[in-house]
Amino acid sequence: MRTIPLLLALVALAAGCQKADQNDKTKAGTSGSGGASAPGDVADIDSKDLLARTDTVAESQVKHVLLGWKELESVYGGRMDKRAKARSNADAAKLAKEVLAKLRAKPDAIDALVKEHSEDPGSLRGEPYVIKADAPFVPEFKQLGLRLKEHEAGIVKTQFGYHVMIRVVPPPPPPPDPLASNDILARPANPGPVQVQHVLIGWKGVPAARPDQDPRAAARDKAAADKVAKEILDKVRVGGDMAALMKEFSEDPGSKDNARVYDVSANGQMVPPFRDLSLRLAVGEAGMVISPFGWHVIKRLPPPPPDTLESADILARPLVTQKSKVKHILLGWTEVNSGDARATKRSRADLEKLVKKTLGRLKKGEKVEALMKELSEDPGSAASGEGYDVSPDAGLVQPFKDLGLRLNLGETGVVKSQFGMHIIQRTE
Repeated sequence: MRTIPLLLALVALAAGCQKADQNDKTKAGTSGSGGASAPGDVADIDSKDLLARTDTVAESQVKHVLLGWKELESVYGGRMDKRAKARSNADAAKLAKEVLAKLRAKPDAIDALVKEHSEDPGSLRGEPYVIKADAPFVPEFKQLGLRLKEHEAGIVKTQFGYHVMIRVVPPPPPPPDPLASNDILARPANPGPVQVQHVLIGWKGVPAARPDQDPRAAARDKAAADKVAKEILDKVRVGGDMAALMKEFSEDPGSKDNARVYDVSANGQMVPPFRDLSLRLAVGEAGMVISPFGWHVIKRLPPPPPDTLESADILARPLVTQKSKVKHILLGWTEVNSGDARATKRSRADLEKLVKKTLGRLKKGEKVEALMKELSEDPGSAASGEGYDVSPDAGLVQPFKDLGLRLNLGETGVVKSQFGMHIIQRTE
């Protein structure tokens, strides 16, 4: 889960492990392995005996402690934990081995160790990550996760640092809350992606409460939260303005003030209850569900109209391939912030001029790699000129895949995602 958008466990690097087999920005989340590696000698403390196993499981649930070091700062795009910035690789390796020893001696200490040491904000919510072969995590993370036995722990290094990981057996889910939209949850799921907005209502003692929990939630018990959430759902169902309700009531700092729309898909890294309800709502329908963060009052929105900058003609094609290699230039602006300082100063009008100028430069024969280095706000590929492998099940945001699989070889197009505007050129 990223540090600001509360639900992008996703969509999000989850600060370290979810690089969606390409990059957080192109989920293009926490993704190819297009991140930088640490310079110089790096301590090799991987659990090679575990990683060498040939027997794997189809699905594993894991928790982990992420420990980075200062040479990896560029990979984090400005989001590195301050502890990692002050740590050498040798210090990180020493601490990782200490954490592993404690975990092997006492496997149920994982939550306390995560809370004390982990630099992945997504791990701090207390929920395990669900690992499958096509899950949006960096390959090394999946490689260890799918080879661990229950309650077994090990270490693996990725471009984000050392992951001290344990396979957990989650407790059975609690019985459904009678106030939840259980009739909707009983429907077959839509594979997505779908677009939703939500109002988050927490209470004191909710499992994923943070130290900076909204003061309204900290002063509220579960019964009071039930009442507030039900009242909000009633307002949404009679046509209440979701943006206004989010601003007034929601405790999700990543969406409450900007009416953020979340893209939800079956493989997305949202908390499962949020994802499960979102994928079962009809367009325009609202419901409510409990997650470790509290009540979510969720409304599904109609698909947005194409952005005027998008390559609507290309996006209207049937798929031309099931696998492509692409390179892209990511550009954000004030309304859709890529995370780059340049985007925070760029108006929509400035963005339109820049996109058109960049397309013109590509058409005249300038190399996409040079333009990536000059302009792109994707920290995982801008400097390196690395490409991304695109397939229907790649861990990339859906709009990026939609365009990447419709481009002809050598063709360039434009598509919008929650990270900004992507100018994508198919190279293979």
